[in-house]
Amino acid sequence: MKKKHNFTVKEDLTGRIDRALATLLPDYSRTFLQNLIKSGAVSVNGSICDQPRFTLKNGMSVSVEIPDTAAPEAITAEPFGFDILYEDQHFLVIDKPAGIVVHPAPGNPEGTVVNALISRYPSMAEDFSGEDAQRPGIIHRLDKDTSGCLAVAKTVEAKFKLGSAFADRQTGKTYLAICRGIPKQTTGELKNLIGRHPVNRQKMAIVERNGKEAHTRYRVIARKVVDNIPLALLEVKIFTGRTHQIRVHLSSIGLPIIGDELYGNRNSVFPGATRQMLHAWKLTLPHPQSGEMMTFTSPIPPDIAEIKRQIEE
Repeated sequence: MKKKHNFTVKEDLTGRIDRALATLLPDYSRTFLQNLIKSGAVSVNGSICDQPRFTLKNGMSVSVEIPDTAAPEAITAEPFGFDILYEDQHFLVIDKPAGIVVHPAPGNPEGTVVNALISRYPSMAEDFSGEDAQRPGIIHRLDKDTSGCLAVAKTVEAKFKLGSAFADRQTGKTYLAICRGIPKQTTGELKNLIGRHPVNRQKMAIVERNGKEAHTRYRVIARKVVDNIPLALLEVKIFTGRTHQIRVHLSSIGLPIIGDELYGNRNSVFPGATRQMLHAWKLTLPHPQSGEMMTFTSPIPPDIAEIKRQIEE
């Protein structure tokens, strides 16, 4: 049994076909997709394409057949205790608490969102196979200590369509962040490349080359000096989804998120900030079946709400 994906190339996906597939099918490694292309499982405009470097142009039709592979180690089902912001037969949006990892990985085989999903929706363990099996339904991710809106597909078709929407930047992602420091301007925008830090491999950093485009825009909602510490409450919109994007961008301009030990260190310490004060507040995306644009809002969690109150009072 093979899974087949079809898509039409848009401007953002022009260029090398292996890179385009890596964007559209993020659950598969670049090497896996390159080997898939070489095996003849990918067609462009009806003809087999076996060259990973083949250049896609706007409007081309691409078909990908992914064979089932040996099933990986089964995921342990665990109780589902998340608040659901929206659900239908195609997808759901959960309110992810801080401290929860999205999917199993080395060092975090249990206690993840996926473990809970398998318990609530046992069929997902069967419907998603191959490399999808370790991340069934996962379209996008939130850092462990970031709370808020997380969309999850319930079917393979919905996952592909929603994944394409994220890749094509048809979604809207708005966060709330509390940073140490007060911006000079009420609004700001950052565009650059983000890649792996050259020394600390656990971190990401702004780089001159070998990175991915990152675009962030922020607006100051409130600002105040609290206990001799300058704080600002920001509304942050991201137009790309790079690892640690908001944390890297704000730290790079001297506004580390309080509670963020990785990018803020001692400059991010503030009473009550036991984790990074970053919340995925609003998420807008097209419904995978109807295409209707839908917006979901996650309630502000108590830890962020308390510091927000101190800034606004």
